[in-house]
Amino acid sequence: MSTITLSQTNEFSASNLRCEYLKNPIAVDVKNPRFTWKIEDKRNGALQSSYQIVIDTDSSNVAEGIGKIWNTGKMSSNATLRRYTGNQLLPFTTYYWAVTVWDKDNKRHSTPKVASFRTGMMQSSNWKGSWIMDTNDISLKPAAYFRKEFTLSKELKSAYIYTAVAGLYELELNGARVGDHQLDPTFTRFDVRNLYVTYDITNLLKKKNAISILLGNGWYNHQSTAVWNFHEALWRGRPRFCLDLRLEYTDGTIEIVSTDKSWKTSLSPVVLNSIYTGEQYNANLEEDGYNKVSFNDTLWKNSIVTQAPSKNIVSQQLHPIRAMEEIIPKSIRKISDKKYIFDLGRNISGVTKLSVSGQPQTEIRLIHSEILDNKGNLNLSNIDLHYRPTDNTDPFQTDIYTLKGEGIETFSPKFNYKGFQYVEVNSSQPIELTKESLTGIVLHSDVPKIGYINSSNNTLNKIWEATNNSYLSNLFGYPTDCPQREKNGWTGDAHIANETGLYNFDGITIYEKWLEDHRDEQQANGVLPSIIPSSGWGYDWGNGPDWTSTIAIIPWNIYLFYGDSTLLENCYLNIKRYVDHITEISEDNLTTWGLGDWIPVTTKPPVEYTSSIYYFVDVSILAKAAKLLGYQADFVHYSKLAEEIKSAFNKKYFNKETGIYGKGSQTELSTSLHWGMVPEGAEKLVAKNLADRVIKDKKHINVGLLGSKTILNALSDNGYAELAYEVASQETFPSWGWWIVNGFKTLPENWDLEKEKNDISHNHIMFGEISAWYFKALGGIKPDPNNPGFRKFILEPNFVKGLDHFEARFNSPQGEITSSWKRIGSKIYYHVVIPPNSVCRLTLKANNISKNMHPLITNKENGLIHLNLESGTYTIQIN
Repeated sequence: MSTITLSQTNEFSASNLRCEYLKNPIAVDVKNPRFTWKIEDKRNGALQSSYQIVIDTDSSNVAEGIGKIWNTGKMSSNATLRRYTGNQLLPFTTYYWAVTVWDKDNKRHSTPKVASFRTGMMQSSNWKGSWIMDTNDISLKPAAYFRKEFTLSKELKSAYIYTAVAGLYELELNGARVGDHQLDPTFTRFDVRNLYVTYDITNLLKKKNAISILLGNGWYNHQSTAVWNFHEALWRGRPRFCLDLRLEYTDGTIEIVSTDKSWKTSLSPVVLNSIYTGEQYNANLEEDGYNKVSFNDTLWKNSIVTQAPSKNIVSQQLHPIRAMEEIIPKSIRKISDKKYIFDLGRNISGVTKLSVSGQPQTEIRLIHSEILDNKGNLNLSNIDLHYRPTDNTDPFQTDIYTLKGEGIETFSPKFNYKGFQYVEVNSSQPIELTKESLTGIVLHSDVPKIGYINSSNNTLNKIWEATNNSYLSNLFGYPTDCPQREKNGWTGDAHIANETGLYNFDGITIYEKWLEDHRDEQQANGVLPSIIPSSGWGYDWGNGPDWTSTIAIIPWNIYLFYGDSTLLENCYLNIKRYVDHITEISEDNLTTWGLGDWIPVTTKPPVEYTSSIYYFVDVSILAKAAKLLGYQADFVHYSKLAEEIKSAFNKKYFNKETGIYGKGSQTELSTSLHWGMVPEGAEKLVAKNLADRVIKDKKHINVGLLGSKTILNALSDNGYAELAYEVASQETFPSWGWWIVNGFKTLPENWDLEKEKNDISHNHIMFGEISAWYFKALGGIKPDPNNPGFRKFILEPNFVKGLDHFEARFNSPQGEITSSWKRIGSKIYYHVVIPPNSVCRLTLKANNISKNMHPLITNKENGLIHLNLESGTYTIQIN
């Protein structure tokens, strides 16, 4: 065994400076924002010994290390996360900040990079505009335009526009669209909390200007009907908005252009829009120049001043939804001169863009589907089961465009997205289309990619890609179950796939927003609905600890991965209220509240079995959070309760002599192992029983949603990584690989592709834990609960047979971790990169390594080598 390191360099700096996990954000509303950074240093043992943050309103001061607003002084710490603790920040103010860092030799980095953040409203009383709308009629189908002209009175220094909307919106200034976000603002419980979006429009303004805004229904005015009753939501209303345009002139004066009844409004060519079904646009209703100055709006009416949807209007601080990719169809099939079918080649979430010419009043329908029937026609039966149309004017996953008949016209919906691979374009009059006439536009929250997997097993690689495709297809400001049939924030799907999200994407901003949705939705007695946000549906079905443990599991995972306890602190009382409710309704420390192991292959444990395990998980997290946050009495109380639940569970379901839980199914054995229910000393026997069960099942899975989270982890964490890999790499039914063999590039909703043909989405994330398992089991990259945020972490790779090489890369809060290996003959070459400011505990499974092979060997026993590695690059040869 030998170690090779990279050449030594003297580079040392702080990089990736972020405020509230965003680069140079504007409209920061929190009173004590968080600052994070990473260390750049390729030397072995690279470490930040100290740091100093300065903040000022003058960037030149900050560049010189001066901070009149806040100066932490030199802090002896390797922390790369710090919360602001200075005097109260002022609203509408741009602050500059920098962090000076000292290396392991206490040498100061002398050229700090300057970053910025700008505060937003900070409090609702700073809004000047009124909420306005065009009518109170929630049944009116066409979307409304609003417009206002204004003139700059002096030389402009800066201009920021703040827009709060109940519904969705697109904003234009002088005929040009403002920003590149899609489907803003993201969905919240509208009668509790509304989001506003901010843009710097300084460079877009002229002497005379026109603001125009188009409002869409979104989830606020849900005019379509489905089983989740969003059309009956208590908050439902005609879309409305409030806008402040804050103009700061060079002489220091401020002018604010705000919404009031003087804003003019008219109906738009968007004659129907539904976040759930589709969008309809009649180009003949267009009014040229409506979005520019000098437009004659005398026929437009004045807006109506109305009440705000809620009293809580806060800044949208998250990675927004964007158009991420454009896809040219793989093929086009002409059925007739009125009907064409396009195949994008893969399942996506998003919209289409059509360019077409034809006769005036020609109606074109774009129908979006995941599958074709046996005759090659579109088939929506697998995704339209829950749609309950009241008439034929609002077809599912269908856009309708009516041509003006003036040359080439281009249409793409603004206020809808869909899940699809195939698009049928049919028209009332003949049209001529080519493959280039239609484009697929991929939409999802623009979260940075931070994880990468590659191996010698192509099926494994494709499963990872498909899982990530499904994860992103279901990230729209909150995690959803599917992008077509529901678009709902199912809690169970989300916590099962949470680690997959955290290993592959920097999604903390989305999760923090979504957990605030949880807090908005929680009832006084602690109950949460099964879908969040909710119209009021889901409080009495589908919830329970096996699903709504999101309130505990996700904040805890965020703490482990980011080393940031903010979300855990914010949710602490909610977790406590939730746990106390489960306790109140439970008998003998066990609970029957829940759905159970959803969509199993064949076997399903009792609901009490799985729900009681998640009850234990939630109580355990609450106890750990209490200890972390200093609630000693709670720590003692909930630690005791966790032990009581575990004892009651084992008394009822565990056979001490045989080591069998329940009936010995994969889900029963693996959930007990993974979530820590097994009595100390019995783990090996239970793990052997699980391995035997899997072997009897021909090394295939026999689990549902809850078991899919634990089956691979329980095996690999308890000495059966080889068997876990065999299960994970199967290509026959039932398995993840079976989907790949059948051509899937996203994850379907059911293991059996034939069983539920009329109700099986082809783009679900709920079975997506396997992507996280690659990082944890094959790469061995795991957070250390005692040292969260990857300043210290665990490496436990498994060099499984069947793989010639494997590579996992994870860009942690400290920097990129690499864990890769390749097999050459009888030797394994293991390549490790430990980022600056981080150390790891590496455990290797090896028997034939001499005692003095490496100076960092700290322990060798039972075929395991334990090493403590400081930051650097290593290649380790294992014979």
